[in-house]
Amino acid sequence: MSFEDKLELRATLEINANLEIYRIVDFLNKNLKDRDVIFGLSKKGEKMVVSIYET
Repeated sequence: MSFEDKLELRATLEINANLEIYRIVDFLNKNLKDRDVIFGLSKKGEKMVVSIYET
C-alpha cells in the first residue's frame, strides 16, 4: 500500500492565489502533525487549492 493510499481527503478549498498561503500550510503541518492531519497546497490556474487529509 502506498503512502497516498493511506490518506483520506477530508476537505478542499479553492482560493485566489496568494504567495504567502504556503507559509500557513507549512505552519499548520508543523503544529498539527500529532493530530493525524496533513494540509496540502496546489495551484489550479490562477487559483490555489488547500486540501486537508486525514492519515
